Amino acid sequence: MKKHGILNSDIDKVLADLGHTDQITIGDLGLPIPAGVKKIDVALAIGTPSFQEVVSLMKEEMAIESIILAEEIQYENPDQLEFIIEQFPDLSIVYLTHDDFKKMTHNSKAIIRTGEATPYANIILQSAVIF
Repeated sequence: MKKHGILNSDIDKVLADLGHTDQITIGDLGLPIPAGVKKIDVALAIGTPSFQEVVSLMKEEMAIESIILAEEIQYENPDQLEFIIEQFPDLSIVYLTHDDFKKMTHNSKAIIRTGEATPYANIILQSAVIF
C-alpha cells in the first residue's frame, strides 16, 4: 500500500504512463468528456473535491511544462485564475476559447472530473520531461 502521494490508482497509473508533452485535464462537474478519453471521476458531492485540491495534488506529483485554460476564466472566474497563477508562476499559460478548450481535451490521456461547481474551472496540464 502507498503511504503518500496520490492514492487514486487510476490517476497514479496515468501519471506513471505520461511522456513528454502528453496532456491531462482537470475539469469541473460540467466539462464534457469526449468519447474515447479516459474519465477519472473523483467527484463525491458538489464542491468535493474542489478544483484547487486536485490541482494542488497534481502539481506535487506531475512534471508540468505548460498549462492551457479557457480564456473565459479571466472574467468569469478570476479567483480560480489567481489560484492557478499562484500555483504555476513560472509556467506559460495558453488561453483558448472555451469551445477550443473542449476540443483540445480530445488529446488528453485522461480527464479528472472534480466536484467543482464554478464556471471555467478547467485546466489542461502538459507534461514536462524530468531530465
